[in-house]
Parts: sequence; structure tokens; C-alpha cells
Amino acid sequence: MTSDIEPFHAIAISRLAHALKAEGRSIIHMEFGQPSTGAPAAAIATAHHVLDSDGLGYWESPALKARLARHYLETYGVTVAPEQFILTCGASPALLLALISSFEPGARIAMARPGYVAYRNTVKALRQIPVEIPCDASVRFQLTAAALAAIEPAPEGVIIASPANPTGTIIEAGELEAIAAVCRARGIRIISDEIYHGLSYVEPARSMLEFAPDALVVSSFSKYFSMVGWRLGWLLASPEHLEKARTYVGNLFLTAPSLSQHAGLVALDCDDELQGHVAVYARNRQLLLDALPRLGLTSIAPPDGAFYIYADIGHLTDNSLEFCQTLLRDTGVATAPGLDFDPVEGLRFIRFSFAVSTAEVEDAIERLAAWFTT
Repeated sequence: MTSDIEPFHAIAISRLAHALKAEGRSIIHMEFGQPSTGAPAAAIATAHHVLDSDGLGYWESPALKARLARHYLETYGVTVAPEQFILTCGASPALLLALISSFEPGARIAMARPGYVAYRNTVKALRQIPVEIPCDASVRFQLTAAALAAIEPAPEGVIIASPANPTGTIIEAGELEAIAAVCRARGIRIISDEIYHGLSYVEPARSMLEFAPDALVVSSFSKYFSMVGWRLGWLLASPEHLEKARTYVGNLFLTAPSLSQHAGLVALDCDDELQGHVAVYARNRQLLLDALPRLGLTSIAPPDGAFYIYADIGHLTDNSLEFCQTLLRDTGVATAPGLDFDPVEGLRFIRFSFAVSTAEVEDAIERLAAWFTT
């Protein structure tokens, strides 16, 4: 039932943060997973030119899809055809498109818990059934092939995320290969959310397409490419799935914004600037990894990628939502409650996003140190 959909509690935290800011408070926004930087300079310059020269109607950019195909070949060694890309208004419609075009109401979709709040809520909204698999520190908060093999009966689908939200953990290549093998053997369709690819600090994330060529891949320009507000993403579908997926996208969404497609094409060749952002995130990550244990937050998920730290606060509270609200009011540091990502164990976790400036991370650490030690 759609009435079972839970709210995204980080949005309420953000509303409180903006209300406090309107009162004159200094706020550090670490509650949302969005870069504090803007689109690459060359992409913005292209957008200015296009605004003056293009009528911006309904359109799918052949050049952008061809460039994305080259990106997959160069990055993952995977050959895909440009027409396999369906351009969407960000990753959220791509996820919806993957689910609605692949599964009927009542289908069981496996996913890790903790995991991104919209996975289970989008599944529920489509009258499908989320099968949340508890994943703790012993499995690095990630799905495993063994866990998928143990589900009875086998689910119709599974959502894989690597790097993951809220933990930043990456599934290593051998485990991805094993997951793909289990899914082939059990007839489980894979949806792979690869929106945080490009944001890795230990090893590059591998695409599920390397191990399961028929997987549906969801991705976006929002994270690595720093283009959240441009609302541009894609669903990469196997040839046999394309016609059905395109039928849905044409009726539900039409096309992605034309202006964003022009800018996205240019952004794909702005790696030097974008790697500069990754260097900032890496510095911010290390600052927090060094500081949080001194505050008593010693149990955290390994943040291999993305820009999150998921920390256990069970020794301090059994209500992460109230904890985040109090922390925000007392320090001006906005964080996300673990309840968003795990309705069972999340009351004892919070998530920090370090996709802000290094100066803001340093300021946040000072504020948190004073608060946690009083």
C-alpha cells in the first residue's frame, strides 16, 4: 500500500536547518548527499551558449548517448550500444523505470538494509514487496551472494548499490561476480545503482555489467559530475528490455531536460576539474575518520566511496531522529538519522555527508567536539 511509505526524515532535518538559518544561525549542511560544488565550468559555459541558440524542445541527445557508451568502454571495458541508454530526469526516474518495466505488482525485490530510503519506498509505491536483508558490520553492510542464495523463495529482483548509501561501502569484484552467478541460477533480475561511481577512495568501483550483461544500470550526473539540480540521469538497459522501458518512459516522463543534456555531454570531458572535487572529499573523509573516534564514535561503516560516514550512536541514544534534531539545534550541524536507511536498526545510527568544503568539515568537527565532550 502507498500508505505504508515512510517519510524521508532527512528532509525534515533540512527544513529545521533552514528555519534556524533564517533566524541567523550558522548551519553546516551534512544531511543531504549532494555536492556543495556546481557543474563543471565548461558545462556551464555551454549551457549559456545553448540558452541563446536553441529552442530546447523534447529531445534525446544522440551525441550524449554515444559519449556515455564510450565512457563505459573506457572505464569498465564493457561494450554497449548508444541506443541502450534511456536518458532520464535524474536517477530517481531511472530507478522507477527499471522497477515498473521489469516487475509486476506483488513481485519481491531484495535489497540491503541499511540502504537508500527510496529503494523500499519506490518498490512499495509500485505495489511490489521490498525484501530487506539485514547487513551488518560482519558483511561490511553490503549484500552478499550467500544472502541472496539463502532467500526462499527466490525474489524476482534485487537492487545492488556499490558504492552504497548510507555507508559508502564498495562490493569487491569477486563478490559482484558471485552475486551475478547466484542471480543467473535463481532467475533474479539485477538493478545496479551506480550513481556514486567515480567517488572511490580505496579502489575503483566495478560495474555490474562486467559480470551480468543483462543487468539494468541506474546512474546520474548528480554526484561525481556535481550536477544535482540539472536533473539528468540514465537507465542502461539490455537490448531485449529496451522497447518496454521506452514505452514507459515516453508516457511517464517524455525526455530529460534538453539544456542538461548539452551540459552533460561537456561534463563527461571535465575529469581534471571533477577529480579536484574527489580530492576534497578524500581530505574531508580523512578528517572525519581521524576525529570521530575521539568523540566516541568508534563503530563506523568503511567509507570506501560516495561521500558518507555511517556511525553507530547506540551508546548515546535509541532515537536517531531526536538525536539529529538536538544535535542540529545545539551545534548547527545537520546530519541524517539512520532511521531513513534502516527502519529496524537505524535508530542507533546517523549519517554524515562530507560533500561540503574542507573548511566546513573542520568547523563541524570543532562544534561536534565541544558538544560530544560536554
